[in-house]
Amino acid sequence: MRIIPFIITVVVTMGLIVTLSKPIGSIPPLGSFLSPQTGFWQNAEPVNAHANIDLNFPQLKDKVQVYFDDRMVPHVFAQNDEDLYFVQGYLHAKFRLWQMEFQTYAAAGRLCEVLGPGPNNDYLNYDRNMRRVGMQFGARHSLDSMENDPVSKSIVDAYTSGVNAYINNLSADELPLEYRLLNYVPEHWNNYKTALFLKYMSYSLTGSENDFELTNVRNVLSREDFEILYPTMQDSLDPIIPKGEVFSAPAIRPQMPVSSDSIYFKWNTFADINATPVDKPDKDNGSNNWAVSGAKTKSGRPILCNDPHLDLNLPSLWFEMQLHTPQYNVYGVSFPGSPAVIIGFNDSCSWGVTNAQRDVKDYYNIKFKDETKEQYFFNGNWVNSDLHIDTIKIKGALPFYDTVAYTVFGPVQYDNSFTGKKRTTPNNSFAVKWQAHEGSNELKTFYLLNRTKNMGDYREAIKNFHCPGQNFVFASKSGDIAIWQQGEFPAKWRRQGDFIMPGVDSSYLWQGTIEQSENPHLENPERGFVSSANQMAADTSYPYYLGGHFPIYRGIMINRYLRQMSGITIDDMKKMQTDNFNVFAETALPLLMANVDESTLSIEEKKYLDILRGWNLRGDAVEKAPAIFQLWFDNLELEVWDDDLEVANKPVKVPDEATLVHCLNMSNFKFADNIKTNQVETVRDVVTAAFKKTVPVVSLADQKANLNWGKYKDGGIRHLLRLAPLSRFHLMTGGGENMINATKQFHGPSWRMIVELTDKTEAWGIYPGGQSGNPGSQYYDNFIDKWSEGKYDKLWVMDAGEAKDKRVLFTMNFN
Repeated sequence: MRIIPFIITVVVTMGLIVTLSKPIGSIPPLGSFLSPQTGFWQNAEPVNAHANIDLNFPQLKDKVQVYFDDRMVPHVFAQNDEDLYFVQGYLHAKFRLWQMEFQTYAAAGRLCEVLGPGPNNDYLNYDRNMRRVGMQFGARHSLDSMENDPVSKSIVDAYTSGVNAYINNLSADELPLEYRLLNYVPEHWNNYKTALFLKYMSYSLTGSENDFELTNVRNVLSREDFEILYPTMQDSLDPIIPKGEVFSAPAIRPQMPVSSDSIYFKWNTFADINATPVDKPDKDNGSNNWAVSGAKTKSGRPILCNDPHLDLNLPSLWFEMQLHTPQYNVYGVSFPGSPAVIIGFNDSCSWGVTNAQRDVKDYYNIKFKDETKEQYFFNGNWVNSDLHIDTIKIKGALPFYDTVAYTVFGPVQYDNSFTGKKRTTPNNSFAVKWQAHEGSNELKTFYLLNRTKNMGDYREAIKNFHCPGQNFVFASKSGDIAIWQQGEFPAKWRRQGDFIMPGVDSSYLWQGTIEQSENPHLENPERGFVSSANQMAADTSYPYYLGGHFPIYRGIMINRYLRQMSGITIDDMKKMQTDNFNVFAETALPLLMANVDESTLSIEEKKYLDILRGWNLRGDAVEKAPAIFQLWFDNLELEVWDDDLEVANKPVKVPDEATLVHCLNMSNFKFADNIKTNQVETVRDVVTAAFKKTVPVVSLADQKANLNWGKYKDGGIRHLLRLAPLSRFHLMTGGGENMINATKQFHGPSWRMIVELTDKTEAWGIYPGGQSGNPGSQYYDNFIDKWSEGKYDKLWVMDAGEAKDKRVLFTMNFN
């Protein structure tokens, strides 16, 4: 009878072996995931165990030493560029392999391969959208540009080789946690992946246009009302190039099509368009940067500051490092997935970037001959489209085949087979023309900036940068400061691309590119500083239509401070970069207070009004007033705009905050009236109604001790997979959308850097994350608390003779 228990044991054991070797839904195979030898336990790193490492690679020409300091920042000392970038690729892979590869999956529209189709096919729709917007299309063109340049090809080849050297030696017990969770393994890296990653940054920074939203608004407003509510320039603008600058006559004078009034500017008509792009990047993807000359600093040397505002994720977007050869020495932050330092400084200069916010992405309504999409009408003829069949592999399911038509304008992103979750009508097709589709070599800009010695080098370096448009700020030890809005910008007639354009002839195509020398720029101004905060580059004296969406308030505050300051120090810049003064509230709150009807308020309502009355206008984490003010203004926008825009096809873009502030000052602001009621509402009525709707919400938050701005905003930094155990939540951060410290809930300063260009450079920086992408490492999120408190680390630019400095934790020797 012993045979029966034996058989049962064998069957159970075999069942467990089979069960543990297969994934169960979204759960990875538990056998390998829980294995003591190769499972997730291996991702836990011992604290303070840092042995020196010796590595041998035949690809290297010479020895390379890498010294890791107590912040886990690598200081790479190589003898030539090829070795330098080989090691940079190896280190990026060692610390951030899953992140850098996952981001290229997202860029290429391949998330379904590792995540499956997603709930309601969300991941499949994301992948289709990324392919249809032309991410792979543009990346292939940029790869050609990079590989056609011998210098760029050399460095990206070396970088790719370094990444693959790490992957080839990666053992099962070293596999990053996310691969285990999702049950897949890394691919080999290639140059195309680097091109994809750089194109992904173009998407993040030029993907948030409003063509569909503004088209829907145009259809329900008169020209006069549209120009009031959606002005091309705000009166309170303090531009990057000071007002009154004299510009030369334009080299290109784009001509408005003769059909524009009848076909394009169709005011107050209902068109059969109901659309919006899916997965648009955050509209506040931007940054602050400025440089002050030695005339305004205590040391007599320039100071440069930069803080790019992007989604805050774990692992962090940035990886801090020093790159050193006998020819140059650069320090700053790099992108895991790309060679070189992106924002930083060398022994002579420093540079930083902000988003230009220019509109370089337009949509065209395409007329196909039939449902095959093989031909479309253009310039009076039926012309052939280029049909491309995309194969989207899906984890746990059969592949999805998507046919995309390419036109003279670009790929057809929306048609009857893909409406963006019904955000377009099936009887319309929209092609997207995007500057990022063109071949460009942004990598060479950073390669050259890393080696820049003077203003002339800076000018030459940025000429290679085409998309996304950026404001490159610069400062040098020789005393120069400058800012240049750099990118390949189409020369547009006024309002071109604000709405969906007809795609039946060439008259609505871009008519040329603005010459690089004509891009707005400023060098060594008398005022002693240059700055940008994503505001419009110039006033109406600039001869080209700028097009885009430009916030104004951070720029106003930055320029106000810099005009007033003198004897500036590093500490002054730290205070300014983390400043929470709300200049928007300074403008708007007096108007709200003047128009609220206090005689109708209850005791509780007056209590919260008194809090606002005593507010210092700062968005500090401990303040209650910022939450009350922001909710009041949000409710006011609903009171004013919802009834008038309700008749429009959705979605719409509501007018900017600055526009509403301007309108509150108008003697006869007709949009204050709610057209759905019999009475005629005034500004006083809607301001009061908005406040009354605000109080119950803030009162409930107050009762739960959540009204303080830090708790109300509830900031956090999310893992790329949105896994709560791998994220950091409930950070007490101040700041916000209209403050220099532009920290929103999950978005804000992704790297703060301050560089004083004294003989021995003094630099400070911080980012909200950590150098390691491994959640089991103490260096995964160790910068976050200091970042949220507005503190900085001093950046150590190591000399070769400091190998025995106590700050060095361990060394990696590449032979």
